[in-house]
Amino acid sequence: MIRILLVDDHEMVRIGVSAYLQSQSDMEVAGEAANGEEAVKMALELRPDVILMDMVMPVMNGAEATEAIIREWPEAKIMIVTSFLDDDKVYPALKAGAVSYILKTSKASRIADSIRETMNGTPVLEPEVMSKMMKQMRHDRVLHDELTDREMEILLLLANGYTNQEIADQLFIALKTVKTHVSNLLAKLEVHDRTQAVIYAFQHKLVSPPK
Repeated sequence: MIRILLVDDHEMVRIGVSAYLQSQSDMEVAGEAANGEEAVKMALELRPDVILMDMVMPVMNGAEATEAIIREWPEAKIMIVTSFLDDDKVYPALKAGAVSYILKTSKASRIADSIRETMNGTPVLEPEVMSKMMKQMRHDRVLHDELTDREMEILLLLANGYTNQEIADQLFIALKTVKTHVSNLLAKLEVHDRTQAVIYAFQHKLVSPPK
């Protein structure tokens, strides 16, 4: 039997979802909470198998409640069930430790199936959420790892104030070659000009900022 804690600030939502889940032969609603603060307290007391967590609630929102629960009980399996796909809802919830993230508009049967998968440790994510996470992962990767040794060398010289001509003289290569390398490294670092490239180098501690 999968024991579920249902967290939502709308009573009618809790009544409807609870009724459906109770009709499942392998599920029971162990408790209900109307806000994130109640959710944290009940989760730690009841230790349910799966927590269905709303996002926008009074007192404490779903991401904050998720973080508080995971901090005290890292094994908790939390499934976000919400109406929102905004970046400021998705990223904090998953970063806090939620396993799954689905929409309230999903069919009741899908919510039930998602609970079972979450119970087994399998993440269930809306396609839009998966797309957002892939985009975030691409953004978070260490961009300068894509640079060649020569491009990294030129980036460090740029950060130390060298002009293109000075870089050409220092490395004994043609000015045109330097410009090509600079253009390539700007593209790889996803910046628009050499100033932004230098800022990137300082931010990622590739060089020490001038004193």
